Amino acid sequence: MKIRILLAFLSLFLVTTVQSQELNCNVDINYSQIQGSTNKQIFDQMKNSILQFMNNTKWTSEIFAPNEKIECSILIVIKEVIGTDEYSGTIQVTSNRPVYKSSYTTPVFNMEDEYFIFKFQQFTQLEFNINIFQNNLTSILQYYAYVILANDYDTFSSLGGTQYWQKAQVIVQNAQNATESGWKSNQSGLAQRNRYWLVENALQPAYKGLRDCMYEYNFKGLDHMYENVEDSRATISKALELLVPIYRQRSGLMNLQVFFNAKREEIVNIFKSATPEEKTKVLEILATVDPANTNRYSKITGQ
Repeated sequence: MKIRILLAFLSLFLVTTVQSQELNCNVDINYSQIQGSTNKQIFDQMKNSILQFMNNTKWTSEIFAPNEKIECSILIVIKEVIGTDEYSGTIQVTSNRPVYKSSYTTPVFNMEDEYFIFKFQQFTQLEFNINIFQNNLTSILQYYAYVILANDYDTFSSLGGTQYWQKAQVIVQNAQNATESGWKSNQSGLAQRNRYWLVENALQPAYKGLRDCMYEYNFKGLDHMYENVEDSRATISKALELLVPIYRQRSGLMNLQVFFNAKREEIVNIFKSATPEEKTKVLEILATVDPANTNRYSKITGQ
């Protein structure tokens, strides 16, 4: 059984000996912006190659039961054909996980990567290799597979995703000589908002509170809603407080914004039924750590 579940609910699950890949990834490619004579069948092949790569690669050494696979999705928007077999656009990666003893799944990760230029040839088969930079498409997909795993594990045990953040960092290091954007710390115009900084920030002790929040919010909060809604909601509020010193230290931290991209609407729904005192408290926290979206949080009070 996967360590993240074993640590969370050791006495409640049976160990399985069936080995399965870790991700159940849905892939969609939007090429509606592409005009002209481009062979649209290439995008179907691209989708199938990415789907097979994400879902058939063994990303960890652990054993996952089929029902433990991480639900995730990739949306690629092709905006331009910039050369022979070369494309530019965006890639949005999301993941979620089930909440214990409920039918609800909670969003864990949501990021749109705007620095997405890659080559893809007809009948290309993508091959996993964490030790070298093969091409931009393969490295980006490998990177996000490990980021998905890292975030998921962080929600089940304290700093549980560290080894997968480190694997994502290896991919970043191997891509330092790549000509494509998104991999380097000092690329102009990226303002510390790229793949390099996402993993760098995650592994910085100064921002540990964000990963602590992921664990407290999801495992100690959401996963215990079935026992006591009020106590779990209070736990989630305290988890969000962990973000205050991080915001005060670095208000524009990319990882904070990625966190709220995933959790913002869920937070609203959790606290709609809170007491007036709880609503006031959490709104003060949210106004501090996500001030640009204060109006969206007003739904907590029905405004």
